Amino acid sequence: MDKFVIKGGRRLEGEVTISGAKNAAVAILPAVILSDEPCVIENVPSISDVNICLQILEEMGAGVEAVGANAYRIDPTTINKVCVPYEYARKMRASYYFLGALLGRYNKARVSMPGGCPLGDRPIDQHLKAFSALGAEYSLSQGMIDLRADKLRGAQIFFDVVTVGATMNAMLAAVKAEGLTIIENAAKEPHIVDLANFLNSMGANIMGAGTDVIKVRGVEHLHGTTYSVIPDQIEAGTFMVAIAATKGDAIVKNVIPKHLESITKKLEKIGVNIEQFDDSIHVWVDGPLVKANIKTAPHPGFPTDMQSQIATLLTLAEGTSIITENIWEQRFRYVDELRRMGADITVNGKVALIEGTGKLMGAPVKACDLRAGAALIIAGLAASGVTEIEDIFHIERGYDCMEGKLRAMGADIEKVSVPDKPNAKTENTKAAV
Repeated sequence: MDKFVIKGGRRLEGEVTISGAKNAAVAILPAVILSDEPCVIENVPSISDVNICLQILEEMGAGVEAVGANAYRIDPTTINKVCVPYEYARKMRASYYFLGALLGRYNKARVSMPGGCPLGDRPIDQHLKAFSALGAEYSLSQGMIDLRADKLRGAQIFFDVVTVGATMNAMLAAVKAEGLTIIENAAKEPHIVDLANFLNSMGANIMGAGTDVIKVRGVEHLHGTTYSVIPDQIEAGTFMVAIAATKGDAIVKNVIPKHLESITKKLEKIGVNIEQFDDSIHVWVDGPLVKANIKTAPHPGFPTDMQSQIATLLTLAEGTSIITENIWEQRFRYVDELRRMGADITVNGKVALIEGTGKLMGAPVKACDLRAGAALIIAGLAASGVTEIEDIFHIERGYDCMEGKLRAMGADIEKVSVPDKPNAKTENTKAAV
């Protein structure tokens, strides 16, 4: 069992380079299955979710070879299985992208129900609605999703709610379907555009990604390609908030500033100085932080994946802030941990009321999900005293060497391995003997 030990109170300075986007990579890697030739994927983040994707591809028979720093050559032509077993799927939500990719390539798929962070219900009804419209039949049995189609045909798909996962899965299943597929009420996140660009680079015909209507005209074959994953907007936003929380001054490199607009606007309102360049952002604080009200929303609104981080910053600001969470009903699970560090936060349903205290104190805490873990790191960096964060495997699902990047900016953070806690039943048995 590993944990982070942080001695707070140090300003973040210098620069940090952002890795490839987690949410793009975990869809692009399964999408390689659709290719008739090997592909090289570059700027792949070194995170556990990506490692699981690569393990799944190998388990199915694909050739996976590291060909440089954060680059992999994947040969899907040797795949001989269309099943993603439970032991892999339970570890990550994005395992469901194998459904769309396998269905699109082989007209069949078998994938265990997805896992990932415990943020509430993760229904796949909209995914199944898309697959059914394209001509697939499905069954759910013993935690496995089975898909099968005689032939996939283009269709009109309207999502009842805006959903990133189902939008991407519909694209994956439709790229080789016969005819035209129109996806309405589609999600517009940057990683959806990235997946579409990757598929188009293989010869797909996808138009409208990044808008609420995506048109996919099916093609018979997709060829190999070399493609670089976009920078991670959430990692970039997390470091921007961390710099602000420590009253630091640093450059965030390898970013697409347009993807960060909703985050940038809120940080500026809170009192953070931001200067944008072509592929980097200068962040610094030279005055007081002030209150702000935030509502999470699908892109281009404020991302739910940044909610816990910005909440941590607002505990250090002057005044009363209100955060409304409109995406995940259990996104506020981190609040109890921040309270242990002195935060004054009251949660009522979808709304959190934050009374800015201007200070946090180090304490032992646990990461309950990926973004909550990032928020606790930010809190530990800004707090007085020592913060110990357990269950950091959540953090390592989505952040590439976060502690190393923070140390390079002057943070006092260390990853420490500690023995697993003994099983009480075993200890009692030993005592009896």
